[in-house]
Amino acid sequence: MENVHLALEEDDLYSGYNDYNPTFDSEELENDLGFQQAVRTSHGRRPPMTAKFPGTAIGARPIASSFGSRVPMTSSMGRPMTGAVQDGAARPMTAVRAAGYTSSLTRGSTFDPLGQSKGPAPPLEAKNDDTPEEKIKILEKKVNDLIEESCMAQSVGALQLALEKAKEAGRKERMLMRQREQSGNADHINLDLTYSVLLNLANQYANNEMFPEALNSYQVIVKNKMFSNAGRMKVNMANIYFKQKNYPKAIKFYRMALDQISNAHKEMRIKIMQNIGVVFVRMGQYSDAITSFEHIMSESPNIKTGFNLILCYYAIGDRERMKKAFQKLISVPLGIDEEDKYIPSNDDTNANMVIEAIKNDKLHQMERDLKVLAEKYIMTAAKLIAPAIETSFATGFDWCVDMVKSSQYVELANDLEINKAITYLRQRDFNQAVETLKTFEKKDSRVKSAAATNLSFLYFLEKDYDQADRYSDLAMNADRYNPAALINKGNTVFSKQDYEKAAEFYKEALRNDSSCTEALYNLGLTYKKLNRLEEALDCFLKLHAILRNSAQVMFQLAHLYELLEDPQQAIEWLMQVISVTPTDPQALAKLGELHDGEGDKSQAFQYYYESFRYFPSNIDVIEWLGAYYIETQFCEKAIQYFERATLIQPTQVKWQLMVASCYRRSGNYQKALETYKDIHRKFPENVECLRFLVRLCTDMGLNEVQEYATKLKKVEKMKEIKEQRVKSGREGSARGRREGREGSAGSAGISTPVLTSPKKASVMVSQSESKQLSPLLDSERDSSHSSNSTKGERLSAKMRSLPASNEPYEASSQKELDASYVDPLGPQMERPKTGAKKRMEDDDFADEELGDDLLPE
Repeated sequence: MENVHLALEEDDLYSGYNDYNPTFDSEELENDLGFQQAVRTSHGRRPPMTAKFPGTAIGARPIASSFGSRVPMTSSMGRPMTGAVQDGAARPMTAVRAAGYTSSLTRGSTFDPLGQSKGPAPPLEAKNDDTPEEKIKILEKKVNDLIEESCMAQSVGALQLALEKAKEAGRKERMLMRQREQSGNADHINLDLTYSVLLNLANQYANNEMFPEALNSYQVIVKNKMFSNAGRMKVNMANIYFKQKNYPKAIKFYRMALDQISNAHKEMRIKIMQNIGVVFVRMGQYSDAITSFEHIMSESPNIKTGFNLILCYYAIGDRERMKKAFQKLISVPLGIDEEDKYIPSNDDTNANMVIEAIKNDKLHQMERDLKVLAEKYIMTAAKLIAPAIETSFATGFDWCVDMVKSSQYVELANDLEINKAITYLRQRDFNQAVETLKTFEKKDSRVKSAAATNLSFLYFLEKDYDQADRYSDLAMNADRYNPAALINKGNTVFSKQDYEKAAEFYKEALRNDSSCTEALYNLGLTYKKLNRLEEALDCFLKLHAILRNSAQVMFQLAHLYELLEDPQQAIEWLMQVISVTPTDPQALAKLGELHDGEGDKSQAFQYYYESFRYFPSNIDVIEWLGAYYIETQFCEKAIQYFERATLIQPTQVKWQLMVASCYRRSGNYQKALETYKDIHRKFPENVECLRFLVRLCTDMGLNEVQEYATKLKKVEKMKEIKEQRVKSGREGSARGRREGREGSAGSAGISTPVLTSPKKASVMVSQSESKQLSPLLDSERDSSHSSNSTKGERLSAKMRSLPASNEPYEASSQKELDASYVDPLGPQMERPKTGAKKRMEDDDFADEELGDDLLPE
């Protein structure tokens, strides 16, 4: 007790500040025997005490220090006893122990280090959406989502949906404004959100070409002084006025926008000035446009502005300034890397991997596109100004070539030379074109191949297939991977009917360039010539996948399906043809033919009539329409078609006979008689005409019946004589050949000539020789019989007008009719005769062939 210090009874305002838990007293740990024993032993625990208050063997003793009195401790150093029971609960073990282990485990407690026996955590407090702040946040999120959806719809081309979303965003934004006013937060307006809503709505109106609404929306933005940089919207307004062709207002708004944009935004100012120049060009004010373009070329030159400047100088006819502008154009820096950068080196593997990665990335593609665009503008400008800057086209082109050679576009010089040759072709100066292209024979392989390809094409058009073949070989030797050269070689082989070899060249061209549509088309035609229809069909189906709207490809598919005896598929493809080219008469006629073959006369008539309306000179269509009206007992309507056929083929008597037959069938015998008389005057040897004249005169009781009957007998007799002569000529020629064979087999080897009289000489000539001699005999008879000179002159003229062929002049073969009209899409297909047409021919005009009749003596 001598060490116990009693506290004073009086209150101390600062008492307790120096008191602390002795557990954390680390200064006396060295003197704590229990702690030292726990450190030295492996288990580190002492047996629990049964005393009510914790204690140690040493006993409780107070501790005093210079800091004043402290609370008496129950351990040797004042620490609570480890494992002691205080207030009915065991204190967890301290010092070294296993995780989750307590000394009270033996008294019924469970092992639960994570405290899972207490059950799940209580749920989070529910968010209250009824507060005004939460409602405003939800509305703002909806507005932003609608703006985003509108922009995404516009990016995929759904313009109407984008406009609807923009309108909905506008409505939600107005609801948001009212909500803020009601909650008293009107001062916290989100200006960025309002600006976004109005701008998106205006853009969507403009995209949907609702220009008045778009202008109103832009005007709302421009008039609101709270929006920063709102003056830029005047550029959009000027663009709308430009689309409306209101050019003065467009220039006004462009200039207003230019005034409100500071010089710090140089690129935007340049673009606006370029727009102003384009508007001046549209207005025809080239001098004002030149002022804008020249300012741009002096401040920030670019390819497009340089090309526009050349166009303006060309419009006003200023030669010298055209040359200067062209020099400026080819000196514009593109700001792209050289292609050598993308060539991999053999040493550094890592560098090669990087080059391989960036060789076809988006940046390199953009550089390539920019270079291609620049070359296109330079080529177009050179072709435009070449005839204008010098006295002749060739001199101007040579100047452009020299300028290009001294610029960064050296490789364009050869292309300009080839374009010079192509320009000669367009001017129909083939010799100069050939001479220009021949100068490339000593150039590098790429240019030589291009020039030789063009020369091969020229000679092929001139049907000089040997020269075309020579230059196609030259082009292939210069560049074996040139698909155009391989196609030209295949075409020359195709013209020689070596279809298998032609197909190999077309296949090689496709291996070099799988997108070469010319090679695929020609390969399909080659397979069709080889009667490999399935392979041809496969080629044209592939080509149709590439050229979706090519009428030629679809027509070839229809033709192939017809050859494969699938008329329904052929009709479907022809329907697609007329959907692309609705005025193609040949496709319409083919549709009519297919429907006629299927027995659908009404559809066939519709398509034949449409074909006749667009091309009223197709004999096949005219003949079918006339036969259709005769079959349907409308002979009067058939007359106009046969009369048109008479105009197209005036030497074909069958059309005039058809006109007369239609008059006769319709009961107009007087008109039929006049028509037959007119035919008899033009074709006096026509037996069919004379027969109907005799029949009509007999039925009508006319006195001319005897005259026509006499003529009919004379013509029939003449026909018999002709047939006998032809027959005798054939027998004589056969006998002569037989006697020749017998004479050559005899021992002497000498044949005795057959003596004939001059009267029989006509019998000994062949049929073809009699045709050639008959006009001469006619002229001799005309000169000997002066009393019959008028008739002889008419007949001689008639004979001279007849075609020298084996076909009779009153009947035309299908081959002749097909040759009269060349199908622009593909080869002609045979059309079977309809039932009406066959009955028509069997009825009246199918029994006479008078083309080779001799004249009466």
